[in-house]
Amino acid sequence: MKVFWGLGKFLTLLFWVVVVVNLFKPLINPFHLLVNLAGSLLLLTHLLELLLFSANVKNRVHPWRDRLQILLVGMFHVQSLSAPAPVDEVNKEANHA
Repeated sequence: MKVFWGLGKFLTLLFWVVVVVNLFKPLINPFHLLVNLAGSLLLLTHLLELLLFSANVKNRVHPWRDRLQILLVGMFHVQSLSAPAPVDEVNKEANHA
């Protein structure tokens, strides 16, 4: 599954490169509008994901880096986040270290 998430991150970043290049040097007539529309919808979706999962990344080591990655690649980064281990008396010493 890590390969799938990594490939998804790579393809999403590649799409963002296409969107940025399209802003400076537009593609031919119907495609530049479609790329701009898809890019704006993806940005809106990633902003929504950022709002929904900001509480999950608040207690992480680098929350701003995680927020930036959610803004760039969305759910591909959210799926790669590890769930925090529950704290109880048995593994209290392990959680402290």
